[in-house]
Amino acid sequence: MLETVSGGGDSVPVPGHGRTLPSRRTVPPDRPADRAGERGLTRLLTPGGAVLPPRLGHMPVQMAPSILSADFARLADEAAAVTGAADWLHVDVMDNHFVPNLTLGLPVVEALLKHAGLPLDCHLMIEDPDRWAPPYAEAGARNVTIHAEAVTAPVRTLRMIRSAGARAGLAVNPVTPVEPYEDLLPEFDMLLLMTVEPGFGGQPFLDLVLPKLRRARDLVSRHGAAVWLQVDGGVSEHTIERCAEAGADVFVAGSAVYSADDPAKAVQSLRAQAERATAAADWHC
Repeated sequence: MLETVSGGGDSVPVPGHGRTLPSRRTVPPDRPADRAGERGLTRLLTPGGAVLPPRLGHMPVQMAPSILSADFARLADEAAAVTGAADWLHVDVMDNHFVPNLTLGLPVVEALLKHAGLPLDCHLMIEDPDRWAPPYAEAGARNVTIHAEAVTAPVRTLRMIRSAGARAGLAVNPVTPVEPYEDLLPEFDMLLLMTVEPGFGGQPFLDLVLPKLRRARDLVSRHGAAVWLQVDGGVSEHTIERCAEAGADVFVAGSAVYSADDPAKAVQSLRAQAERATAAADWHC
């Protein structure tokens, strides 16, 4: 069963979901969108109304401003500043163990969910994601990404995230190759390639990740997988076109958005750059 919340686009089967998965959340088919930013979002429902991981229609470029660069004392206002311009709100969860920084956790995400007009894209840079990732999906995050370097049972954890109603993402650090995770492609919905060392915003972009991004795009294309490729770190007006040309279709931008006088216009400008580069990219033809 399909429920289109808003916008158009073709529905894509969820990789790895040949069977019905349980969910703690149900959504009546006639219920309107519960978040204004879910443009083109299609919910997949079982006959009983259980929510399967959400999919978006055909959206070659998606923008996910990172609140890591926002004013933490005004998170609701900072989220509102990009609502209508962005597709996701990227939330960097750091525990000061997996990365040398401490940001926010589940209680703040739960509070933000009550006020954000965009679906939350939670990027967990934490130890023991096997234990802590599913609760973010259960709380209402629409995408939950875990790090390949931190997870011990990736298949089980990714499936638990999906069964809780969220998209599941797998992240890799700049030096981590993507090829060892080729067989896991059916188990996740997004592959996040870090283009800086994780832990802090405002770092310079690492061009050395671009060849890996091209290889990741080749892997996804070769397998026919409906997997998004996200880049996170140093994405700006100077680097976003290179990322799009190499194969990225979801772009996390923090400083480039929240250091601007008008964050919404910054998102729109970055999107336009990415769309132009995507249209001319070999992988998009």
